[in-house]
Amino acid sequence: MAQELYTRTNQKLFFAGLALESMAKAEHSGAMNAQGLIQAERESALFHLYGALLGLCHEIAGFYRLPQAAAPRAELLLTDETLSAVAIPEMAEMLELARQPQTWLAQLLRAYADLFQPPVERKIAKTDVTQPLIQAVNLDDCEEVAVSRVELERWRQALKGLARRFRDALSEC
Repeated sequence: MAQELYTRTNQKLFFAGLALESMAKAEHSGAMNAQGLIQAERESALFHLYGALLGLCHEIAGFYRLPQAAAPRAELLLTDETLSAVAIPEMAEMLELARQPQTWLAQLLRAYADLFQPPVERKIAKTDVTQPLIQAVNLDDCEEVAVSRVELERWRQALKGLARRFRDALSEC
């Protein structure tokens, strides 16, 4: 059973849950490095959620014996080309979710992709020429949190529900 495709999906969902628990503890701690811990656990949760999504894609691709069943990224399976070869309702549903920007899956994919983007400096247009060229910066001003722990947990539950529903449908065949 350890070699079944669903074990990787389940493992990644479990790891995401552990990261979210650690993130909650870090949010409530008064440690000096709490902000760093929160960011590290947020990224860990995103990494594992994406891994669970990829695992679910591998489960479906394996069930339908697709040639690209071992694709290294979920985006390679969530394409029109995948659906043109074989009509796969599960992949079609996930592709539809991924294409609508307001859905949890599209937000998850966007947040995961953002992990690999370099930091971007905010551009502020100077309008007053009498302002000094060097300005003081307050390091206590934190950037907006891209994804909250609550949102990550919502994505985790949605992915878990999707996996259960797909597995039920696939096992009826």
